[in-house]
Amino acid sequence: MLASTAGAPGEASKPGTVRDPVCGMSVDPRSSPHRFEYAGTVRYFCCAHCLTRFAADPERYLRPPPAPGQADAASVALMYTCPMHPQVRRGAPGSCPICGMALEPLTPAAQAVPSAELRDMTRRCWIAAALALPVVVLSMTAHARAAGLHAAFSPRLSQWVQLLFATPAVLWAGWPLLLRGWDSVRQRSLNMFSLIALGVGAAYVDSLAATLVPRLFPARMLAVSGTVPVYYEAAAVITVLVLLGQVLELRAREKTGSALRALLNLAPKSAHRVRSDGGDEEVPLEQVHVGDRLRIRPGDSLPVDGVVLEGHSAVNESMVTGESVPVEKQAGAQVIGGTINGAGSLLMRAEKVGAQTLLARIVQRVSEAQRSRAPIQHLADVVSAWFVPAVIGAAIVAFVAWMILGPPPAFAYALVAAVSVLIIACPCALGLATPMSVMVGLGQGASAGVLIKDADALERLEKVDTLVIDKTGTLTEGRPRVSGVVPTRDFQERVVLTLAASLERASEHPLAGAIVAAAQHRALPLGEIAHFRAVPGEGITAELDGQPVAVGNAKLLADLGISTAALDGQAGE
Repeated sequence: MLASTAGAPGEASKPGTVRDPVCGMSVDPRSSPHRFEYAGTVRYFCCAHCLTRFAADPERYLRPPPAPGQADAASVALMYTCPMHPQVRRGAPGSCPICGMALEPLTPAAQAVPSAELRDMTRRCWIAAALALPVVVLSMTAHARAAGLHAAFSPRLSQWVQLLFATPAVLWAGWPLLLRGWDSVRQRSLNMFSLIALGVGAAYVDSLAATLVPRLFPARMLAVSGTVPVYYEAAAVITVLVLLGQVLELRAREKTGSALRALLNLAPKSAHRVRSDGGDEEVPLEQVHVGDRLRIRPGDSLPVDGVVLEGHSAVNESMVTGESVPVEKQAGAQVIGGTINGAGSLLMRAEKVGAQTLLARIVQRVSEAQRSRAPIQHLADVVSAWFVPAVIGAAIVAFVAWMILGPPPAFAYALVAAVSVLIIACPCALGLATPMSVMVGLGQGASAGVLIKDADALERLEKVDTLVIDKTGTLTEGRPRVSGVVPTRDFQERVVLTLAASLERASEHPLAGAIVAAAQHRALPLGEIAHFRAVPGEGITAELDGQPVAVGNAKLLADLGISTAALDGQAGE
């Protein structure tokens, strides 16, 4: 028999270990009890959950990965990973076996899909808060006699009522937290949920025993009322606070995908495909294939990458290049999906569709960058690995010290001290701060058009004090405007702008709007033109008050026999 070394695509096993074919984690075959024989090969797994998933459909996890560049976006989106441990891969949502955090999709969906886990955690948080409120009120009546509730509830009855409310708050609402804590112990990967489960569990079990079998406790632990102190309110309130933290974390992580969804939504949901008989049909973007002829109407977003077959127009490619001036496109020109067509009409041939388009690759790259690990995260991982056992050790020391040195009832004080250490020292921020900052930073950068390679580059950017730009044209406001008019000695600036704006008012060129806006800003009177003619890629000509006028580039003016020698030097500056 052979041991499986199959794992996550592109990853290699550590020496002496093999790869879990479900999640891709490294597994030591000598110590792992989770194994499954299939097709004459023994496969090893990190946990029983992965073994069960593999046994249900082995071929799903054994089929070879697609060739580079051929992966389908839909299949990638079905995989989930942990933002703190990118090596974890699962085919369904759940919790990370290492840190307990909720897994997230590898690639965000184009449309915001409500998170089932966020809804579940929100519901549990609200219900737990409602249940914890009467527990806290009853617990505090012993310290606030003026409230008058102690007269209606005897200490014994108060404990039973607290048990009634705290039990669903801890065991139902807090069940995901307790389960993650148990998984961390079972996986021998202690994390913040280990501390939460220990603290809440200790407080609840001790209170449950004090309520049901108080005679098991020594007489010196009895309060003045004859009952053993309980800590239902601590267990319930801690559960509510941790659930609230989970809700806030899930909301923050859900918002980080909004920038990527905005990029995905740049591409239209459908395209106008030209049939073999010459007619048009509107089809969903998923049904567009390589080689299809697509008609791009004025103002449309280009659905996929391809090449122009017919037509002439200006396409706004600022989302890719940063250039504010649209690029002229005609037959033979390459076009990019997600860019915006101008006033002309184009006929294009699709060459890259689905996950192969430039837009899809940008989204995938940003998504991967969000999950990349900054060097400082390795330091946080090392600290976390030692911090949790240290906290548990400190809780044990506190318990023993209070039992030996504390005043009576020593056990009660010792338990409170141990539980306090476990809860207060929970390293939530230590593990979450860095990955959440990276996710938010990269997502906000993508929404602003800044694509960052990975978290390492983002961290090193903090040390940058000089920025060198090799193309000043990309540093623009995103829209053209007239910054100055340079006339020859035979014309005045006001006259030149009036003539140009009068012609450009009838033009569809992207620079026409800027010229007209400049004339309107100066309140210049625009004249009526006749015999208007647009020369693709060069400019326009017309007659104004019976006189021929032309606005265009050097080639158009040269074709008309107009010399620009007097302005060539200034035009090149």
